Amino acid sequence: MPEKATVIGLQQQMADRIKLFFIQIGDLSYFAGRFFKEVLRPPFEFRELLRQCYQMGNRSLMLVGITGFIIGLVLTLQSRPTLIQFGAVSWMPNMVGISIVREIGPVITALICAGRIASGIGAELGSMRVTEQIDAMEVSGTNPFKYLVVTRILATTLMLPLLVVFGDLVALYGSALVENLKGDVSFQLYFNTVFDALAYGDLVPATVKSFFFGFVIGLVGCYKGYYSKKGTAGVGYAANTAVVMASLLLFVVDFIAVFVSDIFYEL
Repeated sequence: MPEKATVIGLQQQMADRIKLFFIQIGDLSYFAGRFFKEVLRPPFEFRELLRQCYQMGNRSLMLVGITGFIIGLVLTLQSRPTLIQFGAVSWMPNMVGISIVREIGPVITALICAGRIASGIGAELGSMRVTEQIDAMEVSGTNPFKYLVVTRILATTLMLPLLVVFGDLVALYGSALVENLKGDVSFQLYFNTVFDALAYGDLVPATVKSFFFGFVIGLVGCYKGYYSKKGTAGVGYAANTAVVMASLLLFVVDFIAVFVSDIFYEL
């Protein structure tokens, strides 16, 4: 009997978690619909949008740059011995360039930004909810959703593609540095080979999905922070769950983007 009760309890917990997951997906969809409704309605908070772009874009350059540089170094150092065995080391720029631009650069940059930006937005809006600053804005007649949420989602949507391009360039520079030191390949030859290997089918899907990555990061961070629970524990929970949920949704969006782009690329 105790074992049966334990199994029933586990099944009930699993059912509750699945139910909570679908409830959150529904709430997130409603939150996204409210964003699209408010984004086209004046007044437009351009000043706050520019401030958030600076906060999320400029202040993430160092982290994205260091990460991209290390990715370029590691990917080249790990791939070089295998390509040497097959006598295909001359294909290194093509392989690294296509891999970084298509998939590694956008996904790694988005995950880095999810850890930094989504958690920051969740903690910031969560603390404002706990200290009742959002309630005070609503009472005073200000639209807090327009000022706090719309500007942050737009900022992440606009800034992430720029961060991805910057991270790709730094990663390619790190790869070119390894090839220059180990294979005596000049930087000009390396980048000429990379750019010759890239096609519109590589650049366009990677750029388009970067906008969706930024939208997901901003949406989840704002959703978790805006509806944060009361107390300091609620702020920490909002920041933590924002990173987890944003990271999972990034992989889902990436799968959909790759699947759709593969269909159009074959056509």
